[in-house]
Amino acid sequence: MAIRLKTAKSQEQRAEDDAKVRAIVEGLLNQIASNGDDAVRDLSEKFDSYSPASFLLSDEDIEQAISKVPRQDLIDIAFAQEQVRNFARHQKESLHDVEVETTPGVILGHKNIPVNSVGCYVPGGKYPMVASAHMSVVTAKVAGVKRIIAAAPPSGGAPHPAIVAAMHTGGADQIYCFGGVQAVGAMALGTESIAPVDLLVGPGNAYVAEAKRQLYGRVGIDLFAGPTETLIIADDTVDAEMCATDLLGQAEHGPTSPAVLLTTSRSLAEATLTEVERILAILPTAEIASVAWRDYGEVIVCETYDEMLEQADFIASEHVQVMTDRDEWFLDNMTNYGALFLGPRTNVAYGDKVIGTNHTLPTKKAGRYSGGLWVGKFIKTHTYQRVVSDEASAMMGEYCSRLCMLEGFVGHAEQANLRVRRYGGRNVEYGAAALPVNKT
Repeated sequence: MAIRLKTAKSQEQRAEDDAKVRAIVEGLLNQIASNGDDAVRDLSEKFDSYSPASFLLSDEDIEQAISKVPRQDLIDIAFAQEQVRNFARHQKESLHDVEVETTPGVILGHKNIPVNSVGCYVPGGKYPMVASAHMSVVTAKVAGVKRIIAAAPPSGGAPHPAIVAAMHTGGADQIYCFGGVQAVGAMALGTESIAPVDLLVGPGNAYVAEAKRQLYGRVGIDLFAGPTETLIIADDTVDAEMCATDLLGQAEHGPTSPAVLLTTSRSLAEATLTEVERILAILPTAEIASVAWRDYGEVIVCETYDEMLEQADFIASEHVQVMTDRDEWFLDNMTNYGALFLGPRTNVAYGDKVIGTNHTLPTKKAGRYSGGLWVGKFIKTHTYQRVVSDEASAMMGEYCSRLCMLEGFVGHAEQANLRVRRYGGRNVEYGAAALPVNKT
């Protein structure tokens, strides 16, 4: 039976926090829907103290921002984007159009069509999330999206140079400098100066995540994203320093970021608790990470690997770092997670920044039914049908008519009956089910 050496905030307490955010976001989105550009400007002044002549960056603005980025940073951005681009290309190559004759004269198929327009949000509050531009903009470009707009909040009263560089080199068609609810609201709802997009992608704080949730339906979204989550599955093949470092490396994302250790070793669990405190005493981001660890950190000791697997699938964490003597066994058997990081040589930071897989991943147990952002999210799969012979149309019509009448859909049945009369030479009265199929 699993033993919890450290527990986190209850689900009831978390629900209260979520309710407050929902109410605030609803009011902000209503302002944007009613007042468009004026509301966006008011909210930008209120939350970011930023009100430029235009939120849309000109070519000159972009060049000026990029000129401020050190050469090595540009090289590193280019390297990371090539990793993301390369993996996205391989993913796209796995998607194929389909056309098959399922029965003589009946042809069914599907086509993979890129979304026409996408709004990519890049967070820039506590940290300038340069890597989020790679994950959204680059991947949308590989997918073939025709119009890609990107937005990030100002930093120090101006567009953040590295974020602008990443958006531009990633392939964004337009770059805006505004953040928060006003950014995703403007891109989704549209304003006098911004045409609305079809799909919103990219992570953000609790208010951005809630705004995307409320906007879902008017536009598509990549997923319902909450605070960054990390789960470490470990046994005595690794040490407390590595476990504590990987826990706090993700806890620093924000004060509500869950960080959980799941282990079969009580000695490792206790040592990790001690090591966390040691690292927090010297970690420059401890002000954030310590709150996340205090309120959302957990340490769970299990008796067996099977029990760890059961607990891990129940938690369904966004990031799962597996460091055991049977990492492949977890890869083969785990079903609920955002992304797996197998073995001590890899870690979540690699996935966040550079390795090439996408870092926009499901949180709050959404890994039970959804994967993360990938090139396929920007591509819609549409079916089509074609009946190419009279015999096939009449045959389908007979079955269809009877099935429609079974449900009481007379008008539907008549669509089928018309084809039976016209292509099968059968005299079917209006509103009657088609004649039985001739089996001879």
